[in-house]
Amino acid sequence: MSYARLPAPSPEQGLSRYMQEIRKFPMLEPEQEYMLAKAWVDHEDSDAAHQMVTSHLRLAAKIAMGYRGYGLPTAEVVSEANVGLMQAVKRFDPERGFRLATYAMWWIRASIQEYVLRSWSLVKMGTTSAQKKLFFNLRKAKNKIGALEEGDLRPENVKRIATELNVTEKEVISMNQRMSGGDASLNAQIKTDGEGAAEWQDWLEDEDADQAADYAEKDELEIRRELLAEAMKDLNEREQDILTQRRLSEESITLEDLSKVYDVSRERIRQIEVRAFEKLQLKMRELAADRGMIAAAN
Repeated sequence: MSYARLPAPSPEQGLSRYMQEIRKFPMLEPEQEYMLAKAWVDHEDSDAAHQMVTSHLRLAAKIAMGYRGYGLPTAEVVSEANVGLMQAVKRFDPERGFRLATYAMWWIRASIQEYVLRSWSLVKMGTTSAQKKLFFNLRKAKNKIGALEEGDLRPENVKRIATELNVTEKEVISMNQRMSGGDASLNAQIKTDGEGAAEWQDWLEDEDADQAADYAEKDELEIRRELLAEAMKDLNEREQDILTQRRLSEESITLEDLSKVYDVSRERIRQIEVRAFEKLQLKMRELAADRGMIAAAN
């Protein structure tokens, strides 16, 4: 399986031309995907692997769209997404019962994130898990509160984001200053063969790409449910009940009510809840790693 055989975005070629090229590759039916995957696993059939990769290039490009706010060359982000896709195809096990799109999502995101972190010199920023979480979630948090277009965040928004992402207000301000003004590149106007102009990201919106994303999202939800159910077995009966009542039910029960049920203080219930949640997260990460799914429990 050779990366050189894949279409590649470039400044010279233009992203619109690249999007036109990858839309020519057909989506695979489940049976086709399974047979191609078996051919790769059993016989290292490079043509089969190539067909699996090309059929998912639109999914890789769509995921790359989610990283448009880091001020990096779009062509390079898409290329990194394709590297992750190729790694996923190499390691994909068709016998596990889920679609390649679901498995590939983790590898594509991991490849892009590694590239983004390298490019942003995170050594200078700091490399704690909290800072990485802030780095990759700040735009989402700003968008959630309608502050995406703000340069310097207002104090109340800084406080809200810091609380939500569990970092200091100073870290929010610093990271926001580093990341300001970086998402114009993917919204640039491009020439088309038809009338008028469009943004290159418009080329990502087609039924086949949505189909791939739908498959992935459906399978991802099922796999997360499986991971959750399996990880819950690692908790004792009291931890399972408290965590379910507090975080997994449509209407959570108060600490006060649970303290009466178990005849302990509210603080003790809170401690059990926090400890159970940490154990659950750890177990889900272990299970995800065993399945080869990068960051599946994050």
